[in-house]
Amino acid sequence: MPTNDGPNRFPVFLAPSHGNHQRCPGYVPGRVAPVRSPPPAKAPPPLKPRGTQQEQRPTLSLSEESQRRDLVHSLQQRKNTLICCGVSLGAFFLTLILVLGLKSGNVLVENCPDHNPSLSSWNPGHQPDKAVVVRKGHLFRLEASATFLSLTIQSGGRVVFADSADGSKTIILRTHHILIEEGGALHIGSPPCRYRSRATIALIGRSDSKDVPEVPGLGHKFIGVLGGGTLELHGTERVSWSLLGRSIPASGLSTGGYAFQKNFSRGINLRVVDQDTAAVLFSERYDTHDSRNDSRRLTQLLRSLPAGRIVAVAVGDSAVKSFLDETKNAFEEILGSRFVYDLKYRQAWALVSVVGGGNASCSEDVKEHENLDTGGRALARNNFTTVDGVGFSVTAYSEWKNGYPIMGFQVDAVDQVVLNVQDEVQQTWKPGDSIIVASTDYSMHQAEEFTLLPCPHCTSRQVRIQGTPQYNHVGEIINGIDMRAEVALLSRNILIYGEMESSCYGNMCQFYSHDTFGGHIKVFSNFSAVHLSHVELKNMGQQGEKGRYPLHFHMCGDVDQRGGYREPTYVDGLSIHHSFSRCLTIHATNGLLVKNTVGYDTLGHCFFLEDGIEQRNIFYHNLGLLTKPGTLLPTDRNETLCTSIKDKVYKGYTPSPSTECKAVSTFWIANPNNHLISNAAAGSQDAGIWFVFHSSSTGDSHGLVPETNAELTPLGIFYNNRVHSNFKAGLFIDKGVKTTNASAADPREYLCLDNSARFRPHQNADPNRPRVAAVIDTLISFKNNDLGAWIRGGEIIIKNSGFADNGVGLSFASDGSYPKDEGSSQEVTQSLFVGESLNRGTNGGQNKYWGIGPDQKMRTLPRNRTFPIRGFQIYDGPVRLTQSTFRRFIPTPERYTSAVGFNLKNTWQLTPRNNLSQLGFDSTVVLRAFFGRPGQWFEENDLDGDKNSIFHDVDGSVTGYIDTYVGRADNYVIQHPGCVKLPSWNGVACSGRYSQVYIQTQGAPSLGLSITRDEYPNAPLVLRGINSQGALSQQYQPILMMSKSYTLHWSGPAPREVVLSLINFDKDDWVLVGLCYAPDTTFQIMADINDRQTNTFDDITDYGTVSSLTQLEKKQMERKYYFDQSAGLLWLYLRARNGREGHSYCSTRGCERVKIMATTSSKQTCNCTDKAYPKYSKPPSTVLPMPTLSTQPCKDCGAQQFVFSSEPWKSYLKTQVKSLSSREQQRGDNTCFITVNEVAMSFTQPGFFLVSVDACSGKVTKKTSFAKMDAKMEQYLKTGIPKRSIVLMATRGQPEGLVDLAPHLVTFGLAKAANLHSKESLALWGFQGGSSPPSWVSLQAGQGDDDLGLQERYLPLGLEVYGCLPPAAQTRKDLELLKKATALE
Repeated sequence: MPTNDGPNRFPVFLAPSHGNHQRCPGYVPGRVAPVRSPPPAKAPPPLKPRGTQQEQRPTLSLSEESQRRDLVHSLQQRKNTLICCGVSLGAFFLTLILVLGLKSGNVLVENCPDHNPSLSSWNPGHQPDKAVVVRKGHLFRLEASATFLSLTIQSGGRVVFADSADGSKTIILRTHHILIEEGGALHIGSPPCRYRSRATIALIGRSDSKDVPEVPGLGHKFIGVLGGGTLELHGTERVSWSLLGRSIPASGLSTGGYAFQKNFSRGINLRVVDQDTAAVLFSERYDTHDSRNDSRRLTQLLRSLPAGRIVAVAVGDSAVKSFLDETKNAFEEILGSRFVYDLKYRQAWALVSVVGGGNASCSEDVKEHENLDTGGRALARNNFTTVDGVGFSVTAYSEWKNGYPIMGFQVDAVDQVVLNVQDEVQQTWKPGDSIIVASTDYSMHQAEEFTLLPCPHCTSRQVRIQGTPQYNHVGEIINGIDMRAEVALLSRNILIYGEMESSCYGNMCQFYSHDTFGGHIKVFSNFSAVHLSHVELKNMGQQGEKGRYPLHFHMCGDVDQRGGYREPTYVDGLSIHHSFSRCLTIHATNGLLVKNTVGYDTLGHCFFLEDGIEQRNIFYHNLGLLTKPGTLLPTDRNETLCTSIKDKVYKGYTPSPSTECKAVSTFWIANPNNHLISNAAAGSQDAGIWFVFHSSSTGDSHGLVPETNAELTPLGIFYNNRVHSNFKAGLFIDKGVKTTNASAADPREYLCLDNSARFRPHQNADPNRPRVAAVIDTLISFKNNDLGAWIRGGEIIIKNSGFADNGVGLSFASDGSYPKDEGSSQEVTQSLFVGESLNRGTNGGQNKYWGIGPDQKMRTLPRNRTFPIRGFQIYDGPVRLTQSTFRRFIPTPERYTSAVGFNLKNTWQLTPRNNLSQLGFDSTVVLRAFFGRPGQWFEENDLDGDKNSIFHDVDGSVTGYIDTYVGRADNYVIQHPGCVKLPSWNGVACSGRYSQVYIQTQGAPSLGLSITRDEYPNAPLVLRGINSQGALSQQYQPILMMSKSYTLHWSGPAPREVVLSLINFDKDDWVLVGLCYAPDTTFQIMADINDRQTNTFDDITDYGTVSSLTQLEKKQMERKYYFDQSAGLLWLYLRARNGREGHSYCSTRGCERVKIMATTSSKQTCNCTDKAYPKYSKPPSTVLPMPTLSTQPCKDCGAQQFVFSSEPWKSYLKTQVKSLSSREQQRGDNTCFITVNEVAMSFTQPGFFLVSVDACSGKVTKKTSFAKMDAKMEQYLKTGIPKRSIVLMATRGQPEGLVDLAPHLVTFGLAKAANLHSKESLALWGFQGGSSPPSWVSLQAGQGDDDLGLQERYLPLGLEVYGCLPPAAQTRKDLELLKKATALE
């Protein structure tokens, strides 16, 4: 993702105008005119009135007039002379100032606020008890550290931090608060002259402090900017955050490192370490004190080791009594030992050396033994490098301590791990800085902080970290999804932080074990100018205190050009971390630009829109991670906090965590009309990005502004955002908040979650105008525990998006249900779904589930080891899933993993208009769809939605049968004799036409409905209804095959009123239904058309009777019914007489309904099955014949792109290398190939296979093979591969000359020549050309049972570091959209 879009476009501190406009001493350019008038200035004392009488002017003669003109001219000449002299004198003094400034090292730079000549040097010193007031005319340059009780900058006052050209100055200002009043200003740097030194503002004080009175609206421990105030803070411009360019494993080593320690391990303890991988290959103890045979075995081992192997030795207790000279000689010859011949009884000895490396490679140490103590540790350590360039250390130690002999070994990469990142950071990320590497697993707690170390050998895109990582962090694209970890810089040279107590105090201690009363910055409306860039905010925010956040724009209105600001307000490059209440709060503020800002480790929502009226704000390239629960709002709280905090609920009420709380989110977006471009939500307790909908303005805004109709408001720009490592969901678009106070009628707390909102965007937020599609473009969502995305609403389009390793990748929910929802479109296109990727994660960091993956390797898992993972989940609909690809959905003995699945335990409606088309399924997809089975997670799998699960396979890309519907295998109301069973899916594919009948009943509580197709009388569909049992009304929504007949039976007395609505019926679609009633029932039946917008009814028509079913069948087009009293069946046709448009549930005229009102005295159960059949039984028949199974490849199916990246402007090469060892061939595998962008190049002969690809264009330039490593192959490797080439190599069989090949691979980017002794297969990704090899260069070697299998890599193309020319006019869509968003404002 980008970290910089070029020079900042928002200069703030400008050079004074050269005109003659009068400016007040505190003037700061920026604000043109306030939105609302600022508070009136104090009026000056009235002037005494002057007389109005004009003096009589005498009449002058012509000569007198001429003399007067001469006199005036003479005086003007004198005046001009004086002006010239004054200007010259001024220029002289200005030059003198410049010269003196240059000599002192402070260059006077235009636009540097601290070089303003009107400033006075200020060295107030430390006055902790003084409330300092900077008044009008006080223009101070703070030269040194200071301490105040408080600092107030009044109108006309200004404080500017002094800077130094070399950045050597350090200024620390400690105070309880800073208040910037109207006309006051605080400056540290400016955009064209960024602050270079170290500036720190420490906000001090406790919540219970009485030292400083509480300031109304601000409280304690703050920086406050009142109307008319100016705050300009601009630190050194630095890369705010980037993406990891190469994966780093836990411990820094792919082998995991090694540590071993033991007491009383007598003799010589030995470890053999692989010099290429840091793996411990061999471990043994040789008791050379007591066993001469052990000494001989040790000799044999040493002489058998190949050159280059690392050997570590440590003595435990004693090793000399039976230590043979031949063994000592081997140590001396092979390992270069200097002390082995002089080893004494119980002497501590440690050695680390390289076989064949001689003395130069040997690290060795001994410690004398005396009285069971050696007085220290014999320590030997050597540093090495893997073939991939990873540094590691091998350590051996031996000692006697407190009477115990201790020995041990360690293989680690401590302080040697180098991170590769996507951006050039070396110039701005410095040793001593703090960074954070995000989790790439299910748990956000795998985010890790590191301190940077000096790294003289690092490239511009590398940094070295202190210590080692505890967890794996992905730095590559895996299975086509960009899972690279975000790497963010926390340090800035301008720091504002809250000084904290060492322990908790106050009422928050019941929830937190630490002080949560940090500092805060609050900006009020009508400020003059506020711009913050590259500033660090640490220990900010005050938990439990409303309106006390690290940075808070409080009811500022429009803060861009609409609000009269010449330079729109922005925050850029901020680092907000370890905060105690949110990161950035935008409260009743519009048009704020927030970019390149990092929010890490906060309590409560991080980037927070407060009252539901905030609009047009732009979030560009921001990162939030480790968003933890807070206490302030119900939506901030976890389960414990939710049930513990009851002060604002109605008496005695206990909140429900799952429905009222548990919504803490990194981006809490309370109005859809905001723009999110290239942001990352990398770990929250609940959601990454949550769009929530306020039915009315809330909080301080309630009643002050016109309502925004958030549910109807079109979505702003949503492009290229990534969400991962969130517990509930990556992206969540659903729900509202409660907008009334707690009461007996509704005891829930104000602003708790509420399930009433439905997002249905329309033009101008007007429901009578056309819908506007909400477009989610380029969303990357992975490793979210529950849902990659949950989206409820109408007219939603997701495109160009990738989902991987989520419990459920993507689930839509309609914006309501009939009859409230008029029907809408939900579409997914050009997207990728991955079930269980090769990102296997790390066990730990609050990951709860660790189990076996489909490749039989251990991995972290969402929800539970048995949870049924689904790529795309169908809940209700209608949805369209098209031109998308599925990969790696493989069931295991523990869980069902399917590409397409259904909402578990679903009581809700489904529609047969869920259309799937042009889908591509990788060979790793074993289960394309699954309808569930009774058992864990599915329970009985018998709720109404479970039974009615269905989708339309439009083109046969799912089943192979074109234009078929796929439903549950046991649902016979949708089947016919030609249907095809799909046993592993628990499904069946059928041809035909299908629609829903929405059945509403009144007057019969707890009523079940049984629907029987006349063709399958022994297989009824039994529905329990959507409403809770005991409800007086009930609703059912069965899906029925059109042009068929059905009987409906009740589990009790028939309802007195039934309404049958035709849902998704096209014109002339029909079904014949017979409803069971008591024989004495009389009926009033009518048809109508319901207009749901106006809730009016049209075409009201009564039904007449006929005397037989035969007559009824002849009069299908008429409104007739037939009641068969003997069978108890009321027969009538449901036929659509009007057409539908688009995705509406109902016709263009409204919803066609039939209403049946029944009158009976009977209380008997109305189940007429025994009387209905076999009387009305029919032989099963097919209306539309089943198509034949297609055997042709699906044309244009699947997503067009291979890679779904957070840098979509880059091109990538999909590569696969499948080497084949002799052992694999013996097991029956015969495939060996190299694939480039899914074009496979097979290799059938033993030997080496090489493919060269132009790194700029991605075109294959050469492919060749060699039977063995000989002179011909050597020459090819040296001269035959073009520069700027990606080099791919595979091997087949047991190629001859592997050892000789090793040195030549160094030219392709390996850190050193690999040891290929005894290796059986290779897979290489190399680069030819360039002094600095790309981070993706890799060599994999197989041996024994360690087969390589199919290896896949995604490599970036066209990079300048390859030597490729940059494109002449590369279009960055994110920057274009940013420009568009700012222009819109």
